[in-house]
Amino acid sequence: MVSLNHIGISVANLERSIAFYVAAFGMTVVSNTTFASEKYDRKYGAILGLNDAAGVVAILEGSGLRLELFQFDRPLSKRTDGARPVCDHGITHFCLQVNDIDAAYARLLRVGATFHCPPQRVGHSAATYGRDPDANVFELLQVCA
Repeated sequence: MVSLNHIGISVANLERSIAFYVAAFGMTVVSNTTFASEKYDRKYGAILGLNDAAGVVAILEGSGLRLELFQFDRPLSKRTDGARPVCDHGITHFCLQVNDIDAAYARLLRVGATFHCPPQRVGHSAATYGRDPDANVFELLQVCA
């Protein structure tokens, strides 16, 4: 393995999610394009494991993190439980290390993030889990001296 390249997230509204990640984490949009499984001799659909997929995908970057946000037009996505517990199988969250967790927490509340709790100090760190507009979970982590 060389390195982690990106994290992919399916979202209900691409423009809303772009606005959130730009405001919340200062990310920038690197690309924004449509996709369809019938392009590229159906190879894109094969990669996704979806026979008839189409939609819009955007790549965002910031502070060494790259997110790939998908809004599917087809097949229609199922809305997941916004309170899906992180103990359920599957990817539970991604973590963003910050220098000032209290400032990051306050800024994210202002742009619409929700949190399980305010930042908690545990040993030599402080952390909290938040949710984006589609209830995807991210962690804020501050390593304290």
